[in-house]
Amino acid sequence: MVFVKAQPGDTSDSLIRKFTRKVLSEGILQDLKKREFYQKPAEVRKEKKRELARRLRHPSRAYSRT
Repeated sequence: MVFVKAQPGDTSDSLIRKFTRKVLSEGILQDLKKREFYQKPAEVRKEKKRELARRLRHPSRAYSRT
């Protein structure tokens, strides 16, 4: 669950920006889109296998988003 506490002097726009940034950083929207439609277990396994192969091909990309 995402919480954003208002600091003294924060405007409503700045709070919305903080909330949006936090939601994006925690990957909530990405997870929601992934769960929008049912995926068969075999499809989930294939996706994981493809992701692993992609990471092995490009190892530097896997750690660039820290």
